[in-house]
Amino acid sequence: MNYLFFTNTPAHVHLYRNAVSELQERGHEVLVLARDYGCTLDLLDYYDLPHVVYGQLATNKYSLARRLPSHYVTILRNVRAYDPDKIFGVGAYAAHAGAATDAPVVLITDSENTHVDHAISRPFADAYLTPHTFDKDLGENHHVFRGFKECAYLHPDEYEPQTDIRDELGVGPDEEYVIVRLNAFGSHHDVGQDGFTPEKRRRLVAELSEQATVFVSDEGGDMDFSETPARPFDLHPALIHDALAEASLLVADTQTMVTEAALLGTPAIRSNSFVGDDDMGNFAELEREGLIYNLRELDSVTETATDLLADPGVASEWARKRETFLEDKVNLTDLVVQVATDPTSLRSLPTKRTHERMPTGASV
Repeated sequence: MNYLFFTNTPAHVHLYRNAVSELQERGHEVLVLARDYGCTLDLLDYYDLPHVVYGQLATNKYSLARRLPSHYVTILRNVRAYDPDKIFGVGAYAAHAGAATDAPVVLITDSENTHVDHAISRPFADAYLTPHTFDKDLGENHHVFRGFKECAYLHPDEYEPQTDIRDELGVGPDEEYVIVRLNAFGSHHDVGQDGFTPEKRRRLVAELSEQATVFVSDEGGDMDFSETPARPFDLHPALIHDALAEASLLVADTQTMVTEAALLGTPAIRSNSFVGDDDMGNFAELEREGLIYNLRELDSVTETATDLLADPGVASEWARKRETFLEDKVNLTDLVVQVATDPTSLRSLPTKRTHERMPTGASV
């Protein structure tokens, strides 16, 4: 069969990369339609995934509107030429590609706040797969699995360190280090949102550097390292999960890496304008489980970070909490491959409308 996957961001590459490789190993034809955004293409090359670039997007809030028409023209041309039997993606690009080819479309999403994307995708999506924590109802074809989208690559059955990351980073075997992740806020779901201002970034790094080595992963490339006691995270982006797994702490105004840190057993502090009463379900659950902190004010961020870095028992405590949390979570790559190859597989997944609480130990 011919399978088509959309990767619009680096996170989408990680979401689908293991499923793409597994389907190839089973003898299927697979193509990835990719957007040149951030390190998306670097990751596709690193994992040797067959891909075609449908367009480019800068890391600012205005690039998408200008480039959207050309994106769709290129997507439709490539989709019709490839003639997929099934399409996987996250939102509107994949959904509309399915409408143009009559191929079934499966979308995996975990963001309740992307209202416009849901509205223009739902009429063309044959199935939605979302985490069990997803608070929004996307219709009768909305199915839930126990876990998060990051379980496609950070589930214990999927994740293995790729390198001796401490050697790569140039830190000692017992040296504590913190990763600060800064969002570019350039995706469509980031419009109207914000995180750390330049002044808050400087204050944050100054505070953290008093207790640990600080590495900054700056999606927008705006950080001036000449003014801060921090180092850029300048390794290949595919190694960021190894770095997260060994880090003492993550502080971020982005989203995905916070969940990734939690699934790797690394304490994480998330601070952006999404945090609040109408926050996304996955971050609320991770906070309830004691794996992350959702904080708006910088003073709360630095105080919590200081306490975590000063506590010698944090590493073992988070390792225990991670193990407990992941005991009943699905390997999402296995589920994606199952949905791709077995037309009846969705029948075994509960729908959002019939699902109240997934039992402990459920496999899907």
